[in-house]
Amino acid sequence: MYRKLITKKPNRRWIMALMTMCCSYFNSQAQMSLSGQVRPRGEFRDGFANLTPATSKPAGFVSQRTRVLFGYKWDRVSFGATVQDVRVWGQDASTITPADGNRLMLHEGWAELVLANKADTTIKFKLLDNLSFKIGRQELIFDDARLIGNLDWLQQGRRFDMALLKVVHQGWQVDLGYAFNQNAESFSEIQYTPGNIPLYIKDTNGQLVPTPTGMIPLTVGGNANNNSSETGSPAFSSPANSNAGNQNYKNFLSLYIAKKINQTKVSFLFFKDDFGRYTKRSVATTGTGLVWGRFFDQRATNDRYTLGGMINPVFGNASGFGKISFQGAYYHQLGKDRDGNDLNAKHITAAATYAKGKFSFGPGFDLLSGNKTSTPAGKSKRFDPLYGTPHKFWGFMDFFYAPTGSPAAGLKDYYFKSKFTANTYSITADFHRFDADQTPATGGKHYAHELDVVTSYTLNKFTSIDLGYSHAWATQNLATAKGLAVANADKSPDFAYLMINIRPDFLYTKPVAIKQ
Repeated sequence: MYRKLITKKPNRRWIMALMTMCCSYFNSQAQMSLSGQVRPRGEFRDGFANLTPATSKPAGFVSQRTRVLFGYKWDRVSFGATVQDVRVWGQDASTITPADGNRLMLHEGWAELVLANKADTTIKFKLLDNLSFKIGRQELIFDDARLIGNLDWLQQGRRFDMALLKVVHQGWQVDLGYAFNQNAESFSEIQYTPGNIPLYIKDTNGQLVPTPTGMIPLTVGGNANNNSSETGSPAFSSPANSNAGNQNYKNFLSLYIAKKINQTKVSFLFFKDDFGRYTKRSVATTGTGLVWGRFFDQRATNDRYTLGGMINPVFGNASGFGKISFQGAYYHQLGKDRDGNDLNAKHITAAATYAKGKFSFGPGFDLLSGNKTSTPAGKSKRFDPLYGTPHKFWGFMDFFYAPTGSPAAGLKDYYFKSKFTANTYSITADFHRFDADQTPATGGKHYAHELDVVTSYTLNKFTSIDLGYSHAWATQNLATAKGLAVANADKSPDFAYLMINIRPDFLYTKPVAIKQ
């Protein structure tokens, strides 16, 4: 009898009922999420981001992002953490040693405290509908991620170490943020030396030498120094990197205000980012060569101010004639740029989109101001699109405002975008014409035409597949504007990729019909 009681199988209905009661109790107290992402992307590059010599061979590789995302939400606090690993297939040997170091990193790690919530009767503060404070490493996205975004196209993405005060009241949204950067703990003075320093640079003799300690190369990405043979001092004609590619901010202050009125959204952005000041000097290397670079030995900062606004009105509806949406924005930059030049630059965008059924299409225009040949030394009219998502706006081949630099003469982008969306797949086709804002000293205004086509297919609830192809019809002006001494550049570059995005929800349970 005793043995029979022990071996008897428990009633399946009782177990399911008990699990349901436990889950219901937990959900009433707090909400927890646990998900992951595996995103391998194979790329074919034949002139991607920079034109290459006609004799060069294409590149191919597979990169992968692996993430685990954890979230927790209670009435008064939310918590989020994202751990990610980014690498290229074959980057590591099949068996690594301790000398290879730790490749994992924390993409996000933040907590958000609810300070006011009118829906919560236990909170006495009632002046605002909702007030919260979010602190830690976090993604930041404003509007369409044009100037501030998470740069999700890059496998490593973008995040900010910052504090963010968030207000929602009567349809208004106000976000006030602050960030302060240091390389490490210190005992004496406040300082910040930018990261992304290359291991080797070229000296004045063209020889590749180790980068001197404490020096940041003058050129974009640090591949080589651009030195003037007439004066022996560095020339600044090479394209400047944007989005903090080779010099991160020391601190920033941001204010974002938005309001939606019926089908129209209006927003305003004020962003102040400060960069460490430096002196420019040369350092002798082995042999007779010199290298020029930045030495961040000053305690002051160069302060840059970006302010402007965006409006997005929508007219019509999907069931009638269709929807017509417009976008217009203007942003202005003042103060000092990262090199200490007096800054006076602007960015204008205007676009229209018609959507009916499965189709949407429309034209657009972007202008990012640049320097004239007559712009005096110490002045700059080059607009920097801050920490946004250049890949989303100015061509999928990343010629502009990506880590390979941006033309000094600025950019005019005339484009037409179209999209077809079905139940399980979509097809987008974008066409761009890229011109300089100002006529460069060497070459004409026209840079290139570019065609971008992407097909996306949803395989299941957690899996999507993207196949993209881009082709450009470039001119020599593009190579010259990017600071490339390539006389026989391949003016018909190609780029293609295949990306699989798998994002499982580990706490998701597929509904199953229970037989009575």
